[in-house]
Amino acid sequence: MQAKSHWDEVYSTKSSNTVSWYQPHATLSLEVIRGVARDKSARIVDVGGGASSLVDDLLADGMTEVSVLDISGAALDVARRRLGKQAARVNWMEGDITTVALKPASIDIWHDRAVFHFLTDAADRAAYVAQVRRAMCPGGHVIVAAFGPEGPLECSGLPVVRYAPDALHAEFGGAFELIEHMQEDHHTPAGLVQHFVYCHCVMH
Repeated sequence: MQAKSHWDEVYSTKSSNTVSWYQPHATLSLEVIRGVARDKSARIVDVGGGASSLVDDLLADGMTEVSVLDISGAALDVARRRLGKQAARVNWMEGDITTVALKPASIDIWHDRAVFHFLTDAADRAAYVAQVRRAMCPGGHVIVAAFGPEGPLECSGLPVVRYAPDALHAEFGGAFELIEHMQEDHHTPAGLVQHFVYCHCVMH
């Protein structure tokens, strides 16, 4: 569990609004989720959500079935403390996305901003995709963002895989119909610009 100890240390020693991936609001992700959620009871999981504010905005939108999954309990604690009493409305899940137990056909919208690009081993990527296929309902939406071709070669001291849009979609295979690609230039708290590619698919 080297990855767990790494991320627990990050969130135990740094303020969540100073890390490079911090966003005051996950604006692009929110736009896509709002566009595909069938109603307020759509079952949403934010994979690697950690201390992200996406959960805050989903709750503010009135979503009632929100899960946040992260390998770092320290990251989840940051979000729980920030939300206060509202945290009770969220299903918090601590675990490695490649191995954590997920209920079959239990998710309508899968969101991941910046976990997938840390999976530098092909076997881990295959395990991740198998988890998506197991957990998603047929017709469910999968929104995954990773560093694009102009993105950094590492993040938080760890190596990453950069993806062209078609290459990111190809990792998921023919069971996932591509709906759209999007690109985002993320401005870090330190003033740097990181290039992200988003892939939005529907699982059949």
